[in-house]
Amino acid sequence: MPLSRRALLSTAGTAGAAAALAAVAPPAAARPRTGSPIRQIPLQGAVNVRDLGGYPTYDGERVRHGLVYRGDHLGKLTDADLLTLAGLGLARAVDFRIPTEVGYDGTDRLPAGVAAVSRPVTDNGLFGQLMAAIGSRDPVRQEQMLGGGRAAAFMSDVYRTFVTDPANREAFGRTLRELAAPGSGPALYHCTSGKDRTGWTSWLLLLLVGVPERFATEDYLASNALRAAHDARVREGLKQGGLMQNPELIVPLQEVRQEYLDAALGEVRAGYGGLYRYVTAGLGLDPRALAGLRERLAG
Repeated sequence: MPLSRRALLSTAGTAGAAAALAAVAPPAAARPRTGSPIRQIPLQGAVNVRDLGGYPTYDGERVRHGLVYRGDHLGKLTDADLLTLAGLGLARAVDFRIPTEVGYDGTDRLPAGVAAVSRPVTDNGLFGQLMAAIGSRDPVRQEQMLGGGRAAAFMSDVYRTFVTDPANREAFGRTLRELAAPGSGPALYHCTSGKDRTGWTSWLLLLLVGVPERFATEDYLASNALRAAHDARVREGLKQGGLMQNPELIVPLQEVRQEYLDAALGEVRAGYGGLYRYVTAGLGLDPRALAGLRERLAG
């Protein structure tokens, strides 16, 4: 089970598949949700970019707006999107994608003056497996690769590497340490869909600044609603393009689920005994960095 804050503080075909996916554009405009702390940034070329501010903390404060943004890839932003991002005053954009993903979706399009930081976090072969399954055009092979709970099990394995892989821990830890640094300026971090590597980083960050776990998890799960229309269009494109007879097989790869988060947390307990030791010994956040996150981002 997820740990409370008290526990935290105490312890060829492939080419065809790529072309079909690339043809599916995001909705023309993303609309902010209402009645929720979630503040989506309306963009034409990305659907899961949001301000991480607004969540309440245990001591009655709120996470400050305008300092930390999370997102999906920025390779297809329009010129209008660049103007929107320019208005955020970003100092840097951290890209968690691996080179294969960057080659598929393109490098980030960023406003002038925003430092582009490449900080790959392995997807444990997820992108390659997805492209191989789709590119095969073989419904039997696709079922063998993704059906029967195998896609969801693969996603759980991806989340375990967030904890077990040293390079992944270094990437997450460095990103959080940078966010704790005084005067470091507003920052955005993202992966391809803005839901897994980005979701794990955001879940940790919210807990570290004192947000109750239920709100951190709400933010994590919100990717499902924000990406739903776009992901449905992707599946429909795969079916219409003759690449998949049953595109519902990829739903577990498109979604975030509590079971994925729990897989990472199970690895945290097994390897570190608790989140506090994971973020200190595993990610390298010393007490000064932890205090810096709290002081800089909540108030």
